[in-house]
Amino acid sequence: MSTDWPLRREIVEIGRRIHERGFVAATDGNISCRTGGGHLLITGSGTALGELKPEDIVEVAPDGRIVSGVRAPSSEMALHLAVYRQRPDVQAVVHAHPPVATGFSFAGESLAQCVIPEVVLIFGTIPTTRYATPSSEEGPQVIRELIRDHDALILERHGSLTVGKSLRDAYHKLEKVEHAALVTLIARLLGKVIPLSGDELARLAAIGQKYGYGAAKDICKHCGGTGHS
Repeated sequence: MSTDWPLRREIVEIGRRIHERGFVAATDGNISCRTGGGHLLITGSGTALGELKPEDIVEVAPDGRIVSGVRAPSSEMALHLAVYRQRPDVQAVVHAHPPVATGFSFAGESLAQCVIPEVVLIFGTIPTTRYATPSSEEGPQVIRELIRDHDALILERHGSLTVGKSLRDAYHKLEKVEHAALVTLIARLLGKVIPLSGDELARLAAIGQKYGYGAAKDICKHCGGTGHS
């Protein structure tokens, strides 16, 4: 049995969860992670995340060269490789199409306001990239600067990108992104969305530093500490 078999099984499980939660449809989305041997595992092109099998996962070198696999790697492999080049700390990447979060970008609306305390602690903010044609060389370009300081991005008209210290961490951040989008949408339907105050952001930053939340240092980058984008 391959030494990366546990990681392949975990990718299969994460793919099933993503599909069951409605974060992708049909063959949308892709997942990758680092292996202990310095290579990457990535879902194959044309695979449905809800129906993944371990053999649908492709092993590639950091330069994108196929090491093993019966399929071609995901057409979004360049997006994943760009993340790993920019973030040596990242162990896994999840690209999905969560409908509410993605819908915000179609409407030209941002999720980067500091509104939900737990989201501020985990992410700082959730910025939206410029538009890039899916599966094109533009994808790595539009994420390059933002991914250095953020663990979650909205890809304009394309979905979400979340990264983490493990496959589950990257997946849980996807859940958090879509939940934040849903809460924000409900708040807008009910009335006015009220951002957190500058004083509350300062308190959250202190809590984040105390408990080791990586986003704490970036809380005020987007809004200058006012809570407003």
